[in-house]
Amino acid sequence: MNNTINATASGQFTIGGDITINRLGYGAMRITGKGIWGEPEDREEALRTLKRLPELGINFIDTADSYGPEVSENLIHEALYPYQGMLIATKGGLTRHGPDMWPPLGRPEYLRQCVLMSLRRLGLERIDLWQLHRIDSKVPRDEQFDAIKQMQQEGLIRHVGLSEVNVEEIEAAQKFFKVVTVQNLYNLVTRQSEDVLDYCTNHNIGFIPWFPLASGDLAQPGTLLDTLAKKHNITPSGIALAWILKRSPVMLPIPGTSSVKHLEENVAAVNIQLSDEDFKQLDQQGHKAQ
Repeated sequence: MNNTINATASGQFTIGGDITINRLGYGAMRITGKGIWGEPEDREEALRTLKRLPELGINFIDTADSYGPEVSENLIHEALYPYQGMLIATKGGLTRHGPDMWPPLGRPEYLRQCVLMSLRRLGLERIDLWQLHRIDSKVPRDEQFDAIKQMQQEGLIRHVGLSEVNVEEIEAAQKFFKVVTVQNLYNLVTRQSEDVLDYCTNHNIGFIPWFPLASGDLAQPGTLLDTLAKKHNITPSGIALAWILKRSPVMLPIPGTSSVKHLEENVAAVNIQLSDEDFKQLDQQGHKAQ
């Protein structure tokens, strides 16, 4: 399998009009400790997983300063710098006080600190895709957007994305900068962002679904998902990923793992071609399972 799977088969998408990536990317949250806190349990395996990415054709990595915190960005630098042909996207705007704790902080001076420190950890002079991890409800959003606009004008950021936003928030941000990606929770059985996905599809904005492999009870033995997985000799999560890729041409799934074996299983999904009928039935079952 290792020699026949490659993320190029997932198709390509051009972010911001000038950065073309393979649509299947990699989310670097899971290369940290429990609760996305501290170093990974198996640091060497995490590094092996990162180094395997370019060999499998994955040229889009999504990380954040809060993963660890700092751990994910540091490991990416150690394993992959100088990132030849790869887009390393990162996020800022959350603080960390312990495992599984993620308070937002959107004050302009803090967002600037996030960008400057990510630049240092990743060894970059410019972040080609920087995403606001959350809009902080305690800070006027226009202040947050304006701070990002200024950093873009300074050349610290090339392109800007948003995370966990609705359509109105995207349009509000567009008054300050071009929104090139949106990263929302989305998978076969979690569909509250359908309107955001449709908006992104219509406006050619990359949609990055986080937690993309979830399928809930649809993966139980004897279900359509389970039957299709056996038919294609792949895991049920691989079928869920194939469904995600077929859902929209702007879809950029970033399944994460700290295991080479699981990484290769995820990439194998790009070779699965779901029929229109199978896609439709999975779509209907996913809606009902919400």
